[in-house]
Amino acid sequence: MPILPRSRHAPMRAEPLPDASVVRTAAFPNWTHPMSTLCSFVLVHGAFVDGSGWRQVHDILAEKGHEVLVTQHPTLSLDADVEVVGRSIAQARYPVVLVGHSYGGAVISQAGNDPKVRSLVYVAAFVPDSGESVADLTANPPAEVTPPPIVADDGWLSIDRDRFAETFSADIPAAEARFMAASQAAWGGAAFSGVVAQAAWKTKPSHYVVATEDRMIPLFAQRQMAGRAGATAIEIPASHAVMISRAAQVAEIIERAGQDIV
Repeated sequence: MPILPRSRHAPMRAEPLPDASVVRTAAFPNWTHPMSTLCSFVLVHGAFVDGSGWRQVHDILAEKGHEVLVTQHPTLSLDADVEVVGRSIAQARYPVVLVGHSYGGAVISQAGNDPKVRSLVYVAAFVPDSGESVADLTANPPAEVTPPPIVADDGWLSIDRDRFAETFSADIPAAEARFMAASQAAWGGAAFSGVVAQAAWKTKPSHYVVATEDRMIPLFAQRQMAGRAGATAIEIPASHAVMISRAAQVAEIIERAGQDIV
């Protein structure tokens, strides 16, 4: 990610995370407890992509009879994106499980303060604290971390198209990865630097899908953010596009988060 010259917060460092903070699994767990309360799932996309990345997860959950809403926010500014997501929350029929991928994690950290939201799920996502932005989380990374190939153009950010697949979506079909690269939406600087006023994960149960092969958000950073948020975390060997390449597993974790609703 781009490196800022200064940060008001300490950047993520490659420090070991206490084992109790993150649940690591060699095999995906078999959740057997049925949901006892109706809930709505609101899926929030991240930067460079749109809501279509959630298609498989949406279909899996919808086929089980759940209400699933997928937001289409412009990623121009954090405030505008929170407003769009808030409209989807308002439209939901039941208490909400709010799910965010990548930059969408910043969006749900703010939008999740809505009293209708009962649980948060971060999918290979940023988890800012109160007073923190994605820019703060990605400033001054450790020397051993290779930053992703972000191209900055007059305040807009994008991923180098020639390296999009290897960085963002190395484990999905090549044709699909090429299309994602060609159709990517630029990420606005006001979204990248938008500050979360109040982090919802401080007061609501959280879950985290750790993508261990992610080349956008380093593995140590995902683990550290999940641990800081006290999230129940599951590690999946997948790229940043884990919601596409491991849709069934991600959908199962999201559905499991519905158990938080009482």
